[in-house]
Amino acid sequence: MPIPTSSDLLTVGLAQIAPVLLDREKTLAKVLDRIHEAAGKGCHLAAFGEALVPGYPFWLERTNGAVFNSPVQKDIHALYLDSAVQIEAGHLDSVREAARKNQIAVILGIIERPADRGGHSLYASLVYVDNEGTIQSVHRKLMPTYEERLAWSPGDGHGLRVHRLGAFTVGGLNCYENWMPLVRAALYGQGEDLHVAIWPGGIHNTEKLTRVLAQEGRSYVLSVSGLMRPTDFAPHMPQLDAILANSGDFLANGGSCVAGPDGEWIIPPVVGEECLLVIPIDHKKVREERQNFDPAGHYSRPDVTRLILNRTRQRTLEVEE
Repeated sequence: MPIPTSSDLLTVGLAQIAPVLLDREKTLAKVLDRIHEAAGKGCHLAAFGEALVPGYPFWLERTNGAVFNSPVQKDIHALYLDSAVQIEAGHLDSVREAARKNQIAVILGIIERPADRGGHSLYASLVYVDNEGTIQSVHRKLMPTYEERLAWSPGDGHGLRVHRLGAFTVGGLNCYENWMPLVRAALYGQGEDLHVAIWPGGIHNTEKLTRVLAQEGRSYVLSVSGLMRPTDFAPHMPQLDAILANSGDFLANGGSCVAGPDGEWIIPPVVGEECLLVIPIDHKKVREERQNFDPAGHYSRPDVTRLILNRTRQRTLEVEE
């Protein structure tokens, strides 16, 4: 559906789905189904959870992931590399085409294997595809959280960008980056008023912070989570018995939700099911709440505190011909 240019209204879709773990193509097929479904329901934006393609490294804390030089960890990591997304190789072309065909913007969490860092390290990246099918930004998570550092590399500020979407200015962060005040301020300073926080899944991540972010930024906040159940693992997954031991019904139970610029729930956290949550949002509500607090505008003091954003894409090699 064409993005409205003269309306305060925007319809957004939060796709809470599980990956087919370590299977890039099958997971992308599920993503495409949800993009088409969201477009069919009038959405202008479809958003997905962190690391969805090809999945979060749930095995690390369950298989002694910190053991150095472990043949088990090497085996699984090699599979993770094989199933990761290399944008330069065209792995997201089907998503780009679905966005273009349906005239819908897409925010997607991927495990990226970028060629510009040698092609053999992994980054948790948030990709923004516009409604013309163009990848406008790829934000690599600045700091992997806890055991994630055993699988993912630290990112940089290159993708800390916002994008115009109808009346809104949309930005997003991966998981625990949403706790980083200076990173949030970098988005506020660029005019963000629709924030998309993507998570691997878990109501413990979303039920408190979502409303805090909305009230701090006086913005709409979409928290989009993944889901992971024991049945979502392929039977040939290495170390499957160890991974699933004592896992319960969920390794990630969702928790996707939406809060308004006043910090109140529009959609409270939804747990335990794959679903597409669709909601229209109204930019007028942003403008109303900015009347008494605007963190990068009338309530800021740049003469006292200012922030520097380094958007340089980090590389280990600069070639001079």
